[in-house]
Amino acid sequence: MEGVTGVYEPVQHHWFHCQNPVDCRSSWIPFSREDSLRLEETHKHGETSGEGEVEVVVATEGRRFDVRLKERRCFAVYWEQPPLEVRRCSWFHKGDKDISYTPYPEDTSLVLEEAYMMAVKLNDWKKKKIEFPTGETVVLHSPTLMTQQQTIPLKDWISLPSEQSQPRTVKRGLEGIRVELPEGEPDQVDHLVFMVHGIGPTCDIQLRGVIQCVNDFRGASLSLLSSHFKQSQDGTRMGRVEFLPVDWHRVLHGDATGVDDDIQRITLPSISRLRQFSNSTVLDLFFYNSPTYCQTIIDTVASEINRLHQVFLQRHPQFTGAVSLAGHSLGSLILFDLLTNQERRNTDENGSSVSSPSEATPLDFESFEDTLRNFGLGKYVQMLTKEQMDLESLGLCSETFFKDLGIPLGPRKKIMYLLKRWRGQQESRTGTSHPVPGIPGIAGVYSHVQEHPTLLSGTPSTSPVDYKYFDVGIGQVSIVYPQLAFQPQAFFALGSPIGMFLTVRGLKRIDPKYSLPTCKSFYNIFHPFDPVACRIEPMVVFPEVDLPPILIPHHKGRKRMHLELKDSLKRVSSDLLLSISTVRGVWQTLTMLPVNTLPLVAGVGTTAALPPQESEGERPVCSGAPNGTVSPTEMRNISVGMLNGGRRFDYVLQEKPLESFNEYLFAIQSHLCYWDSEDTVLLLLREIYEGKGILL
Repeated sequence: MEGVTGVYEPVQHHWFHCQNPVDCRSSWIPFSREDSLRLEETHKHGETSGEGEVEVVVATEGRRFDVRLKERRCFAVYWEQPPLEVRRCSWFHKGDKDISYTPYPEDTSLVLEEAYMMAVKLNDWKKKKIEFPTGETVVLHSPTLMTQQQTIPLKDWISLPSEQSQPRTVKRGLEGIRVELPEGEPDQVDHLVFMVHGIGPTCDIQLRGVIQCVNDFRGASLSLLSSHFKQSQDGTRMGRVEFLPVDWHRVLHGDATGVDDDIQRITLPSISRLRQFSNSTVLDLFFYNSPTYCQTIIDTVASEINRLHQVFLQRHPQFTGAVSLAGHSLGSLILFDLLTNQERRNTDENGSSVSSPSEATPLDFESFEDTLRNFGLGKYVQMLTKEQMDLESLGLCSETFFKDLGIPLGPRKKIMYLLKRWRGQQESRTGTSHPVPGIPGIAGVYSHVQEHPTLLSGTPSTSPVDYKYFDVGIGQVSIVYPQLAFQPQAFFALGSPIGMFLTVRGLKRIDPKYSLPTCKSFYNIFHPFDPVACRIEPMVVFPEVDLPPILIPHHKGRKRMHLELKDSLKRVSSDLLLSISTVRGVWQTLTMLPVNTLPLVAGVGTTAALPPQESEGERPVCSGAPNGTVSPTEMRNISVGMLNGGRRFDYVLQEKPLESFNEYLFAIQSHLCYWDSEDTVLLLLREIYEGKGILL
């Protein structure tokens, strides 16, 4: 630009949006190059076509936000948040203590651009000054040197901080401000993942909400796709994975339930901050086991997932991929209970549920016999009539009763579903709910019946709750579980207490034949120091088998150095012990007198050469492993059940070197680490794309 005489090039505009103020200062974030170009073209088209006054909406950031050009505001599509201010930017300023440049308002930028154009065409740079009504004065020293000075009245010089009187640097266009533009997202979405948070309104150690944490999780996914799946992306075989947050805490603690006000009235005034933290976080565990609020949580999660799924399909009509679920902490338990109570249905190519004829056809419950026949249960009419049964009598029976009558599993499920529809019809007529029969003595039964209004009524949903065993052996809260609008491909549990809750509910072992009715894949991912997470594989395999979890690879393709060192020391120690045992066995053999009653001396290293305490049945099966631990070869022959289609599902992260020095110090951080764990993100991507035939 130095020495330019009469050659003027128009400035290139870039679009920015303003994030929430930090320390009373606004933070302006640029749109990606692709989004900015789309906004600029739409803006110019409106100007040239004379439609500048007509509101135009442009989808940005993976179609998660809509920018209204006339309003200059950006609105979130999937979740609630205040709209963000949007600017078409070309001129920027920055103080000495500012981290980044701040764009001028559009009208100010227009004035500066006109002054710059005249200075270039006339080649007049004699400290050209542009004064603004706000008190700022911009001085154009040269095409590369421009400053802003604040005109401060004399009476304010003493009271104002010194940095406000310092000149600020002014830049034209993006070329001189070194701003990092976000990477654009592929338009093609291969897979959709809904992420459900755990207890409390915050999700990570930085006290951020689920929206911000999922945004970072999505950002890590885009980065790993570019670095680890670059060959497939270059071949246009793949696009991206969309992650959407599911927020249920806001509804539970909102005005609809009034639970916060009720809790506040009985909260002691001492240690107020600690009690407030407990009321907004730990109490969520009690709410989920409450007969009053458990239904509210389940309904909120299911309805929010279905709503987000519907909005996503509307904004991505070409989407043909599958859908998965991920839950953190209590959120994983909510999803596990929800998925356990889904009904198997036929699905179309996109994985969306297709209602069966019996579900779509309205049923007439006036005749007991006709109702059973219309539902495909005609062969059991005589059996149930012999027991003097009608619909009201059936409604008082548990599934165990029908099992004792000798009715197979399939018809039993049909009967339970028939009773569910009958109860729903009764509730719609009377406005009251009917208890679901359970088996007392497992973990307590709530026998009282309360009103059961819908969630849309603005009041908390209530339901009688009991813990009972199903045929498959999964004990859980018995409430009215809503159905999802799709069948998920996979369920990822992060830092999950599922195993602990199942044990507390009275479940000792999961039937190896059991699988989630509508979800074929399940992954239990945890940090080794996570105080909340539990394993689940030991509840499926035999107790005497010590099956270690699968170690999640580091996203850079190696094991952490301190873990490699630890494994090396274990191998050296094990080899040393084995050598000592072998030498001792040889020495005993050589010094032992021949006795006719003794067995023949075996060769060195065989079973007979080992000391008695290390015979074949007792010695370690693999080098460096504790007693009971299976070898890699035997591990492949161990059945871990059908929760993950016969594959392993307990996965453990590698702790960081600093974390290994003190497990207790990093316990809380370990429970909150999954949102920014690239190893976790890569595991999800690997499992998702493996089903599409795309490997790392």
